[in-house]
Formats: sequence, structure tokens, C-alpha cells
Amino acid sequence: MLSVETNAATPWPDAFDWEARATEAVAAALVLTPYAGLADAAPLVEVAVRLTDDAEVHRLNRDFRGKDKPTNVLSFPQVQEDLLESLANSDDGEILLGDIVLARETCTREAEEKGIALVDHAMHLIVHGTLHLVGYDHMDDASAGAMEALEVKALASLGLANPYADQD
Repeated sequence: MLSVETNAATPWPDAFDWEARATEAVAAALVLTPYAGLADAAPLVEVAVRLTDDAEVHRLNRDFRGKDKPTNVLSFPQVQEDLLESLANSDDGEILLGDIVLARETCTREAEEKGIALVDHAMHLIVHGTLHLVGYDHMDDASAGAMEALEVKALASLGLANPYADQD
């Protein structure tokens, strides 16, 4: 069973049910991967989404990725990629798939630049972060294209526009 826990470390707009929206985004991403079964697995499969500010994300980005600047989203997988396939059959009671961390100021600025709602941009970033948790990356053109295609499909299932349409 999939569980998505959100934690707002700093104020994000209260008008949205962030936990429900994060759960939708995580589920929409997972269903398109070979790990779709995790959503209905016997063990509790947890994803933690932290809504915080640029300062915290800057520290995390510096400390864990060696990049001394804030970014919009960070993902911290907790399961080795080669173990993902066996998780749905695990007899563990609970499995932490990983953490996704979003930076409010960067996300807000990017949403404004794109002319979209903050919640829509955050949902895209949660989809993106979820794909990272299950081994997807964008280190080269081929993997970036594959990951973007999954993001577009997941977002479409949520009724959200293609965030890459203006890049074509």
C-alpha cells in the first residue's frame, strides 16, 4: 500500500491539500513504471514529501550533491535500484522508498515564469522526484527524453499540461 506523507517546514499556500495532491502525483508517476505494483504492495511503501524553503534546499544540495545553490526539487532514494523489483513481495512491514524535497521560493518563481499555478508546478516536481526515487535520471539525452515522456504522461493523467511543450 502506498503512503505519501507531507511535511511543510515553512509556510506553503494553505489553499491546497498538499498531502492529497502529493499522493496523486506519486501514484501517477509510479503507475507508469515497472514498479507500479508498489502502490498495492503488501508492505506499506512510503514516500515523504517535504515542503520547505530555498535555504534548506540550498543546504541539502550543497551537503549531498556538492552544488552550492538552491534548486526546485531534490530526491533522496532510500532503496537501492537493484532491490526495487523485489519490494512488492517483501515481508517487511514498511518500506521508505525515499524523500522528495521542494523549495518554495524557487518553485513559486518558476511557476510564475511559466504562467502556471504553484500547485501544478509542484505536482510536476513531485512526479519528477518520484521517478528519481525509482531509478530514472536525466544524465544524458536518451534518459532525459525517456524521463520527460513519463512525466508528460503522468501529468496528463492528472489533467495537467505538458511542462516541456514550450521547449520543442
